[in-house]
Amino acid sequence: MNEILEQKIRELPRAPGVYLMSDKDGTIIYIGKAKVLKNRVSQYFFRLSSHTPKVQAMIANIADFRYIICNSELDALTLEATLIKRHQPHYNILLKDDKAHPYIRIDLKQEFPALEVTRRVRADGAKYFGPYFGGVTVRDVIDICKSAFLVRACRGNRWAKSHRVCLNYHLGLCSGACAGRVSREEYRAQLNRAMDFLNGNDADVAQMLNERMRAAAATQNYEQALVYRDRIAMLNRIGERLLANLSKDADFDVFGYATNATHAAVSVVIVRGGKTIAEENFPIVDATLSAAECLGEFLVQYYDGTRLLPSEIVTDAEELDTVREYLIAKHGKSVTIVRPKAGTKRKLVDNADLNAKDFIAKSVDRVKRKEEMTFGAVQSLQHLLGLAHPPRRMECYDISNISGTDKVASMVVFSDGEPDRKSYRRFRIKTVEGSNDFASMKETLARRFARLSSADAERFGAKPDLIVVDGGKGQLSYAAEAMKEAGVEIPLISLAERFEEIYVPGESAPIVLPRDSYALRLVQRIRDEAHRFAVTYHRTLRENRYLLQLEQIPGIGRERRVALIAHFKSVEAIRKASVEELTRVEGIGRKRAETIRAWFDAHPEKENS
Repeated sequence: MNEILEQKIRELPRAPGVYLMSDKDGTIIYIGKAKVLKNRVSQYFFRLSSHTPKVQAMIANIADFRYIICNSELDALTLEATLIKRHQPHYNILLKDDKAHPYIRIDLKQEFPALEVTRRVRADGAKYFGPYFGGVTVRDVIDICKSAFLVRACRGNRWAKSHRVCLNYHLGLCSGACAGRVSREEYRAQLNRAMDFLNGNDADVAQMLNERMRAAAATQNYEQALVYRDRIAMLNRIGERLLANLSKDADFDVFGYATNATHAAVSVVIVRGGKTIAEENFPIVDATLSAAECLGEFLVQYYDGTRLLPSEIVTDAEELDTVREYLIAKHGKSVTIVRPKAGTKRKLVDNADLNAKDFIAKSVDRVKRKEEMTFGAVQSLQHLLGLAHPPRRMECYDISNISGTDKVASMVVFSDGEPDRKSYRRFRIKTVEGSNDFASMKETLARRFARLSSADAERFGAKPDLIVVDGGKGQLSYAAEAMKEAGVEIPLISLAERFEEIYVPGESAPIVLPRDSYALRLVQRIRDEAHRFAVTYHRTLRENRYLLQLEQIPGIGRERRVALIAHFKSVEAIRKASVEELTRVEGIGRKRAETIRAWFDAHPEKENS
């Protein structure tokens, strides 16, 4: 430890606050909170041998630190959560929202509320049930609700007796609310029974479905009877998860923790309505000094927006009062954190701890390989390209078009070697005529650089550490020109697909990375992801354009267009279909098929993306 750090440690205040650790490049590598800054930060630099290897690894990279004094420990926790989200330090727990699980949402403000599927829980006054995963799908649960209670799962919020009833009504899976076939009072009674079931009370549902199955079989409606049979089977599978000695309104999440001093994991067991509805394991990178601190930071991120906060959190960790205050303030609802001594909840915590321990034992090699492919690859890329800083935020751009039409560009972002999908952006090319990928790349980068200094910079994303463009010297030179005109200096490379060679501005010879290097694989992954994202957006625009153009084909009305899409699944498939294939669609005779084929023949397009 150098003299500057020693002096800063001596001058630390005895007050609550947040501290930010930085490496020699000035990159923030860890953010923590403290009830007493002087005591907490000092622990890192004294008695180093007593720390776990993961903490020692972090300390070895600390070149400096700074701190922010707060009024209370709760204020420090709130600021810490904000700063972790903004800076994404490598040694903090960083949960991703990419795998947010589905919930059932019911908006009671609607006249006839529907069962909606969502992956994000919002403070909007609606009722949320779930999450659903681990063998019980949200669609299975909705199907049971439709079969048993006849509540709607369709979109729309306009009601009129002149509306046509949907197929679900004819199948006995909906009461026809949108067509006025049921009163508001009757529908609310059905909905209340459905919500009672979603809360865990399913005692009468099996009997109800059995009666309907027998009635359908008695009228020889065997297809419908099979539907009810499948619903009953799913209900039985849900019932198998019932926990003994728990009330049917038991609603809590259980958290277990394990570490082998090098790797750590958290196991979560979700209990709703007295049943275990899901279990999940999370490998975590963490440089805290205790299990309680690790679980505290995990809980703050776990309940940050996409997950429903239960009424109770069950765990073995101590000293989580501040975390509880934070969650109450953030979600506007009460929650209790308990440490059970015995009983079913105690067994669940023990099992969660064992699950976390087993997960570590079985996933060490996978976690190590992922580290090498992500943050390890980022550090390797810095060395191989001679960059001043690790390219922790990488942006990659690709162009897609067909013969100069529907020109689009994609921007994908990797943070610490992993996709950061919430930061992805897409562009429609505005100023380029014809098929000119070079000029399209320049326009895209010019618009991106304009965002760096605009008021929209925060929403659009932070300044990248490295920009990658898909292509060779041509794309690179136009991208460099856009950067020069914008007065921006960011490391820039291009990846030429044919030989997987990397080009940098001002150098004629390419950089050839080892074929088996994780650094090259990282650049290939972000390039391939940019291409996929661009092509997907381009196809969406093209499909929408063709859907609009289909309306212009003589004799092809709405019902025929719907039938065509239902049969071929996409407009692109319709465009490629022969007259004979078109006639296989219900309502499309030979004359109509020839009309459709002639229209598409008059609008030929060749892929050039």
